Amino acid sequence: MTVDVLIRGDGAVGRTLALALSRQGLRVGLTAALPGRSEPRAADVRAYALNAASQALLTDLKVWGSLAPAACTPVYDMQVAGDATPGALQFSAYQARVRELTHIVDASELDAQLDAALRFAPHVQRVEAEVPHRLLALCEGRDAPSLAQHGIQVSRQPYGHSAVAARLVSDRPHQGRAWQWFRPGGEVLALLPMDRPEPGSSYGLVWSQAAADADRRVQLAPAELAAELNEVVANQAGMMSVEGEVKSWPLTLLKAHPLVRQGLVLLGDCAHQVHPLAGQGLNLGLADVAALARVLSQREPWRELGDAKLLRRYERARALDTWLMGELTDSLWHGFAHAAPAARVLRNQGMALVERLGPVKRWLSQRAMGQ
Repeated sequence: MTVDVLIRGDGAVGRTLALALSRQGLRVGLTAALPGRSEPRAADVRAYALNAASQALLTDLKVWGSLAPAACTPVYDMQVAGDATPGALQFSAYQARVRELTHIVDASELDAQLDAALRFAPHVQRVEAEVPHRLLALCEGRDAPSLAQHGIQVSRQPYGHSAVAARLVSDRPHQGRAWQWFRPGGEVLALLPMDRPEPGSSYGLVWSQAAADADRRVQLAPAELAAELNEVVANQAGMMSVEGEVKSWPLTLLKAHPLVRQGLVLLGDCAHQVHPLAGQGLNLGLADVAALARVLSQREPWRELGDAKLLRRYERARALDTWLMGELTDSLWHGFAHAAPAARVLRNQGMALVERLGPVKRWLSQRAMGQ
């Protein structure tokens, strides 16, 4: 069997790419990043904040409209707090003149609907091993096991922090409000409004913290973790209980170079990883999918799919967006990780200044919403 495009990696980015290329009539082979990973996934505690651009792509692929309402929660407001007065920012869909700032999507539900769409994709075939192909698309995720064998240089800067993820239930309705706290030492805690497991009062937790603290907290009993969490958030979003499993993973700033070679292209976390404080990881990956699909659909009839000059159009299209998001999130994290008293004053006064500067605040909102 020969395919036009072989996609290695069957996460959300790989599956979305398979759907997008299948619509162009291309024969697609989809294989897991690691052997034995093509079976359905178990329950996933992660939640994705998907912006307007990601929603538009998934809508075009007939996936967005299939998501269960309880698995797709609109965010109307977001409150961001620094680690001292007067550091605070408030974002509002009303002020931004949009229906919602973003949607929080259950990761398991997105996987399920991507799988359902793939079952009806006429040109996509699951393959257990590499088959002859014209273009290899690497979507292997953060571990990226095969980059070295393709001569791709990878710059990794570990943060020394891990993200802790869990599902929470509050004793107070979330009303579509997301919360985020920047804390000393680079710790960032985010509560993402969800309607699972309890409609109207659930949150997805993403708590980035020192790796040793994360290792300790994932071992705590649910009540013990909830007690520590409630002490940090000080009842601002209600009293929280922890429901289900708690997961963690290490955080790294990653940049791969080059993103393309003759017959090879990188997408998603194996091409770029950013700190999750802006919730843009999957949005960057889905923007990669949209850009590559557009480049391939507009290629000259005589040009091969794996032509390096063609693929460099994709690389150029994604360069500024991924660089900006990496620099922005890294700078924010380092700004709050700095322990000096003067740095603490400056970063919190900076947040207060951004709150007062309408154009800057609007620019930040537009970047997050994918506009």
